[in-house]
Amino acid sequence: MGTIVSVKNVSKTFPVGKTLLGRPDKFVHAVNNVSFDIQEGETFSVVGESGCGKSTTGRLIDHLLIPDSGEIWFEDKEISKISQEEMRPLRKDIQMIFQDPAGSLNPRMRVEELVEEPLLIHTNLSKEERMKIVHELLETVGLSAKHAKRYPHEFSGGQKQRIGIARALTVRPKLIIADEPISALDVSIQAQVLNLLHDLQQKFNLTYMFISHDLSVVEMISDRIAVMYLGFVVEMAPKTELYAKPSHPYTQALLSAVPIADPQASRQRKKIMLSGDVPSPINPPAGCRFSGRCSKCSELCRTQRPELKEVEPGHFVACHLYNNR
Repeated sequence: MGTIVSVKNVSKTFPVGKTLLGRPDKFVHAVNNVSFDIQEGETFSVVGESGCGKSTTGRLIDHLLIPDSGEIWFEDKEISKISQEEMRPLRKDIQMIFQDPAGSLNPRMRVEELVEEPLLIHTNLSKEERMKIVHELLETVGLSAKHAKRYPHEFSGGQKQRIGIARALTVRPKLIIADEPISALDVSIQAQVLNLLHDLQQKFNLTYMFISHDLSVVEMISDRIAVMYLGFVVEMAPKTELYAKPSHPYTQALLSAVPIADPQASRQRKKIMLSGDVPSPINPPAGCRFSGRCSKCSELCRTQRPELKEVEPGHFVACHLYNNR
């Protein structure tokens, strides 16, 4: 398996304030010096609290946003600064599944039109050929071809997300960026959609970038996981390694809050309660972004930002507890 996506030192800010002359004077630091690779055929998950920059990172890879600095490589092409016209042929290779299935589907279009739309843009297939693919994909995601004539409002939330998945699959993408694809669904439906995503990955040899705030969900589907906090990747490791030996204090706190089915094990587990508030992304701390909430914080943490360092093969941590080893 080769590398399909390579993100190198990518940063992104958004202006939120202006001077009297209309020039921006305040910026939200959404993504800061982020680097990682995604391997072909794997599920690479990005987790963290709301506002940590995980969705922005996904949109940067899909070229819906342009980074301020850094590089984004898709296969052998650097795409971070190319024009929309140059990006158009690559759109069929990078598809997104959005958090809100209802909001991502045009209520005035029938299901067959919604799923057919990428084929109209990226292929020269006849109407008959397009409809054949649409009906096959509806069956593949657990719906029926007879649903093709209906409108989005006639479906449940889980069914709408299945329609969104079918639409993403029409042009046989190499990479699917799934941005909180199940967070808006009932718990009873979430496992069904996760199982569907897993089955489709096996069938079509898909690569996923899976974005979520829920570590219990990520555990079900991931191969490798990156944990983000206030725009920075603070830890990155294979799934089994991360859950067995979380190293960054923030990752440890997140995992301590994940529910456990065994009541006795749940009572025995030490829960880590974070103090303080998440710092402002407009005026972040000078050193480690997590320093104000970390029980292991030192003076070095407050003044100097730790670099992401490999502490074990494939296991990276940005923490002074490890950087000085």
